Amino acid sequence: MSRRLSRFRPPHPPLVMSRPLERGRELLRTANDTATETLHPLIVVCRGLRRLAAAGRQRWSATPRERRGPVVALGAVGALAVALVPYGPLAAVALLTAAAAWAGRDSATRETGPSEAERARLHAVYEALVPYFSVPDDPDPLYVHGGDPEAAFVAHAFDPAGRPERLELRYPPYYPDGEAASRERIEQVLRAKCGRGREYLFGWDEEANVLEMTVLPALPADIGAQPFVTSPGETVLGFTDHSSGVRRTLPVYGGEDGTEPRDEPPVVWRTGPRSTAPHLIALGRPGSGTTTLLRSVALQALRDGDVLVVDGGGTGEYAFLNGRPGVLSVECGLTGALAALEWAAHETERRLIAAQEAQGLGQPVPEDVRRPLWILLDRPAVLTQLAASEERHDPQDLLRVPLRHGRAAQVTVVVADQFETAESLSEAVRTLTPARVVLGAYSSEQVRAVLGAPPNTTPTADFPPGRGYARLGPGPVHRLQVPATPDPADEEAPAFRREAVLALLPEPAPAASADR
Repeated sequence: MSRRLSRFRPPHPPLVMSRPLERGRELLRTANDTATETLHPLIVVCRGLRRLAAAGRQRWSATPRERRGPVVALGAVGALAVALVPYGPLAAVALLTAAAAWAGRDSATRETGPSEAERARLHAVYEALVPYFSVPDDPDPLYVHGGDPEAAFVAHAFDPAGRPERLELRYPPYYPDGEAASRERIEQVLRAKCGRGREYLFGWDEEANVLEMTVLPALPADIGAQPFVTSPGETVLGFTDHSSGVRRTLPVYGGEDGTEPRDEPPVVWRTGPRSTAPHLIALGRPGSGTTTLLRSVALQALRDGDVLVVDGGGTGEYAFLNGRPGVLSVECGLTGALAALEWAAHETERRLIAAQEAQGLGQPVPEDVRRPLWILLDRPAVLTQLAASEERHDPQDLLRVPLRHGRAAQVTVVVADQFETAESLSEAVRTLTPARVVLGAYSSEQVRAVLGAPPNTTPTADFPPGRGYARLGPGPVHRLQVPATPDPADEEAPAFRREAVLALLPEPAPAASADR
């Protein structure tokens, strides 16, 4: 029996050799732990410096180009001040070390995978996409009933309610992603499965066969009328989101009382002789904010130009402009509108003739020709209906000359009407207004019919007043929120909003004293 057991005894040399190995491993482990504990503060500081540097690079990339110069100058002045102050460099190093130690500390939160409810939501989205992203002849389908969503979804994020707010997914190369109808089908499915009532931004990467869906935050609706920092010939139609590709930002005041300063990306419309979109048309439902847009444009135009207002609806919401310098006339009736628009047509012709004569003689263009003239026409379809019933001349026909030749004569036409009466607009108004604005909740097809291109986001069913889309000439489609510009006579509007509108108006000319 002892002989049999001796066969299974392990040989002695391995036991003898294992003791030094174990001792060596223990020594290495102890040395590693000691070094980690000793160098832990240095590791934390180095990690914090790396994080601070990465945050600084991101902040610098997000800073607009026109603001980088002042930032560099301010930093240089601060560094010089620190260098001149006694113990300044030492205090700066200590402060930087403390900030790096704070930024480099270990975060207590750890990323975890999706919860059971979130996995169920991802699986539902995956199953809904199977009929569109799979074909019977595919030998290795990426989408199959009962498949693994993790293989198709590259990245995902959820909001506190458990709904996907960001989803990046792969799709097969044979899917016709270049067709608008095919894209719209997928976007409709994702919008239905991820939650309605939100605006989604879809980014199709046709080369990599990757679709990224992002939920966009609501545009700020707390920005009102105020002096905008713009150059001559620039008009702020409203503001858009930071992810729209607009590299420019404007300092504005918002908040509940209009005193919160911040920077927002604007939708700037450029007019003048070199403009690619010299005239604008805005369509929307009643209460969508088209009249508010015209009031905002009028206040900005009065800074360096003359304004002629024709209120086809006759609501009197432009009466506050009467008697102000630069306001040529505010007409509400058909007779006054015809007279004002006829004068505008003759004025456009006069400006063209004067500019051509001055250029032919090598002289500068007269000042009255270079001064911008704005023609704001609200609800022209109503005037057309009235003119037809009275068998009078259509007021829209008088806009042909300003629309066709207004750019060279510094004449800008802005038309606003309801979407339902857009068919009553003349051909000149529909074809010679390359700057387009749609306000209100409309489908993608309706927005495309007006703007000439589909919106890059999915419209929702509840848009606040002034919310919509804008496209300036052949440019991209932008989300738009028009600044709150109420009628000063509207008692339902906040008092500080009405006061802001009145503050932007030019002071009325003093009345001439009567001769004694």
